[in-house]
Amino acid sequence: MDIRLLDAEPTSEERAAVDAAIGPPTSAWDGGERGSDRDAHTATGGASMGGRRHELLPALQALQARVGWISEGGLGYVCERLNVPPADAWGVTTFYALFATTPRPKRVLHVCGDIACVARGAHDVDHALETRCGPPISGAPAGDSVVIDESRGAWMHSPCLGMCDMAPAAFLTVAGENPIERLYGGVTGERAVELLRMTAPHAGSSASPPIPQRGDPSLVLLKRVGEVDPTSLGAYRAVGGFRALATAIEMGPEAVIAEVVASKLGGRGGAAFPTGRKWEAVRAQAVRPHYLVCNADESEPGTFKDRLLMTHDPFAIVESMAIAGFATGCSTAFLYVRAEYPLAFARIENAVRQCREAGLFGDGFDIQLRRGAGAYICGEETALFESIEGKRGEPRRKPPFPVLVGLFGKPTVVNNVETLANVIPILLEGGAAFARTGTEQSTGTRLFCLSGAVERPGVYEVPFGTSLRSLLELAGARDLKAVLLGGAAGSFLRPDEIDLPLSLEGAHAASTTLGSGVIMAFDQSTDLHEVVRRIAGFFRDESCGQCVPCRVGTVRQEEALHRIAHGKTLGGVAGELALLEEVGVAMRDASICGLGQTAYAAVESAIKRLRLYEVTG
Repeated sequence: MDIRLLDAEPTSEERAAVDAAIGPPTSAWDGGERGSDRDAHTATGGASMGGRRHELLPALQALQARVGWISEGGLGYVCERLNVPPADAWGVTTFYALFATTPRPKRVLHVCGDIACVARGAHDVDHALETRCGPPISGAPAGDSVVIDESRGAWMHSPCLGMCDMAPAAFLTVAGENPIERLYGGVTGERAVELLRMTAPHAGSSASPPIPQRGDPSLVLLKRVGEVDPTSLGAYRAVGGFRALATAIEMGPEAVIAEVVASKLGGRGGAAFPTGRKWEAVRAQAVRPHYLVCNADESEPGTFKDRLLMTHDPFAIVESMAIAGFATGCSTAFLYVRAEYPLAFARIENAVRQCREAGLFGDGFDIQLRRGAGAYICGEETALFESIEGKRGEPRRKPPFPVLVGLFGKPTVVNNVETLANVIPILLEGGAAFARTGTEQSTGTRLFCLSGAVERPGVYEVPFGTSLRSLLELAGARDLKAVLLGGAAGSFLRPDEIDLPLSLEGAHAASTTLGSGVIMAFDQSTDLHEVVRRIAGFFRDESCGQCVPCRVGTVRQEEALHRIAHGKTLGGVAGELALLEEVGVAMRDASICGLGQTAYAAVESAIKRLRLYEVTG
């Protein structure tokens, strides 16, 4: 599509959407009305216009939410307002899966087709929709002239929506002046058809998340979930909320960091980097300002713990961010939430607003919210920086590391939601007391997301070192065929391997990973070949394409698995497995970021641990 600004004008609806998101234009030079004598002789903006690039995603999201797609005229208006080159903005727009650049109905149902939902009946939902509503949309409409039938809506397949505990899941978006976004669990074929045909109410999601351990006195991070009103600052303070922040201020930044170091708290996003060391490194930087980023772009298939915390204990996340900002000398914090979590975003937004109005942040600190736009890669910390800055979410090469050169080129602390939530008990109980729970190298409790062939799916909180078997029994796992530990970037385990202690050292000894805390169980009825192919397809779809090993390797990996499945191998099964190994090693050793480095992990474990592809003859 040609995006020359002079040939395409925005509609009044598009102008209104963008202006509501980033403010009205101040002159003809940034999209305002022409004809002013002042504008004819002076130009305003200059360097300040270049500083608005970070508003690009919010502006594009406003267009998508209002109109249902981003037209040439709408994109041109955004470029004019923010002084972004059209080709650059087009590259950003087409990078994110939830932005449409061709016409589509305002009502779209995104149906999860990932492994947990497929195991719980997603294919039946697809069949009902295709039979009664037509095929899914997957690209631009055909022809030169397009007529959109708004009465029918449209549906499309989606990667994991973070609702594995309530699978099958669907995400409904309805564009308009008052846009609607709803995430649904427990979706049946009939329910999906009703949502698409506008015959079902869509106020609120269809089910409350299961909280299997609710009321258990041993809970630390989950103790308020389901017990305290997540929309009320008063309710949170009534159970001790913001005592930890007051303690931090009384102790001082250095003492706060010392307690976090003493706790041996490791990151809960997957890398397990020591949190205290990261905080120390940023605080020590003389360059100002410092930034804090909370990574809530939870997109690993099978992961939903951060959604639970943000939705049902949002004030704790806000308090933890205020503590982290105080300790590391950050004046501004960004909380980046995945786009498919509308309720979590609304709860966090409400919590930030109430805390700000109550003066709990103090002088010189604030939290800004950002939403993703459908890109798994933005869970990688530097890709997330690029996204916040209004760019394609492509990872940066490291070094330099974020503690030196992070968001906007400044020293940056990046922690995920669960990591930050642990800061409150550390300050209230002391770092040494926190470290007494768990194991020597893995301290505290850990949240695990159990889904698949279990009777009681949900988020579980247990001390590090708890055995995988005991956790599976707690969730009611049945007739086990295999377990996926760590998500799509993790590895499969056999039923005879589930006595594994869930700790960093235990996982390392077993040549596996805890990753983001995913534990997905598969029973004997599961077609594991289909599961492995879906994981390979996920990585192919989500590769950002920046580096050759990942861009090409993920495609070749999926192709080989499909050839095996259809009996059309090149050189027999043994030849395909050798090719998979060669491609997998290349991705692991030469990819820029963790996506490519782990894209072969689950496939490799299926080949070598599960012996899923036996070579005969």
